[in-house]
Amino acid sequence: MTLSSFPISGRRLAFFTFARILLNTLYRMVYPFLGVFRSALGVSLEQMSWILTGRAVLGALAPLFASIGDSRGRKTGMMLGFLLFTVGAGMVLVWESFAVFALALLLTMLGKYIFDPSLLAHIGDKVSYATRGRVMALMELGWSLSFLIGVPLVGLLIARSGWKAPFVVFVVLGTIVLIGLRSKLPADDHLRTQKAPQLHGLAAVISSSLALNGIAIGLSISAANEVINLVFGVWLEESFELKIAALGATTAVIGISELLGEFLVAGFVDKLGKPKTVLIGILLNILAAIGLTQGGGSTVGAVLGLFFFYITFELCLVSSIPLMSELIPEKRATMLSSTGASHSLGRAIGAFIAAPLYRLGIVANLGAAVGFNLIALIALWSLTRRKSL
Repeated sequence: MTLSSFPISGRRLAFFTFARILLNTLYRMVYPFLGVFRSALGVSLEQMSWILTGRAVLGALAPLFASIGDSRGRKTGMMLGFLLFTVGAGMVLVWESFAVFALALLLTMLGKYIFDPSLLAHIGDKVSYATRGRVMALMELGWSLSFLIGVPLVGLLIARSGWKAPFVVFVVLGTIVLIGLRSKLPADDHLRTQKAPQLHGLAAVISSSLALNGIAIGLSISAANEVINLVFGVWLEESFELKIAALGATTAVIGISELLGEFLVAGFVDKLGKPKTVLIGILLNILAAIGLTQGGGSTVGAVLGLFFFYITFELCLVSSIPLMSELIPEKRATMLSSTGASHSLGRAIGAFIAAPLYRLGIVANLGAAVGFNLIALIALWSLTRRKSL
């Protein structure tokens, strides 16, 4: 099976991936360059953290907005998402203040929360379930490449032209993407065959036991990841006294594991089956967590253990996306957005308990990760028992 045989052309897939790289680069660049933006705006670290908290809250509310992709059409959802992204980036260029910067980041984040599920729902409409996993996994390259390519380019722009320079690029490229979406995407077929009246997208998700099982999977695997994600840098620093090396290893581990995980899913998820791939990912992630309890004797062992932990999480996460896309086909955008919200909630839970657990030792965090993964296994079993996928 080649990309040329899919209902969506390779050129269009490349365009969509480029669009996602833009969205995700703006989202992810805030973390490494937080100090730069803080200094430019003359605010405290605590004030900057309010923006990140606001984005997290917005993530939990994402399904309310993503239903636009179901009710108004995938094309409308994607265009609205990128319009908000472009307007938000432009605001930073016009008004230089902390309040405007905060509002701009929230607007661009809202654009991402509307665009992403509308795009994935569009793929779900156009690509059969049998081959959908590969296409959706390739779409996730927009996440890993934003970290490996987009964020470093932002750093170069800031170093050469100042902190506002990336926003100029975002406005220009965002406008180009909008034009492409407007001129190249066809009208939505699913709206012509949609029967009324229908439940609001979120109500349909909440009332579906299949959807709730899917949400439980997303929440649990993300909590398992975040309970380690928040403390592993501190663990490496305290255990091996290599702070700079640990930070460098962090970048390599996250970026490369995300990229390889996406390629693994693209290669195997449709052949093995979506539920089986998620199952394998969860089981391997449990083994990785158990292995980390034994592999902390050397820096190399710890970093390799973390690499395995992250790549198996990516295997779970990316392979679950096509699975979730088929649970409520008539409300795909809302279902996919609800899954994204479950990941945000899972990360919030993991972050909340990570530090208290770490006071007991890294083994406590690893034990919690295993526990959350076991919950995900139960939810996956319950889902597959109800529906063959």
